[in-house]
Amino acid sequence: MANIKSQIKRIKTNEIRRIKNKSVRSELKTRIKTAINAVENQEENSIESLKLAVKKLDKAAASGVIHKNQAARRKGRLMARLSKISQD
Repeated sequence: MANIKSQIKRIKTNEIRRIKNKSVRSELKTRIKTAINAVENQEENSIESLKLAVKKLDKAAASGVIHKNQAARRKGRLMARLSKISQD
């Protein structure tokens, strides 16, 4: 355990951020999964769930939970999947 006061504070804030980031990543996975399922099953709310997933990806990238290139890659893959299914 750290002896320096500022390091003790840093440890606490790192733990709080870790827990928050973990919940954001978990929600990202859930939103992406629901968007993919909605698109594949051709549900009527598939566009809305896709928009929500993209919005969550953008927010996570803006807050630094994931890298902006990773968010762009995930959005691109979602859109490619949508266009592939809509062509069939």
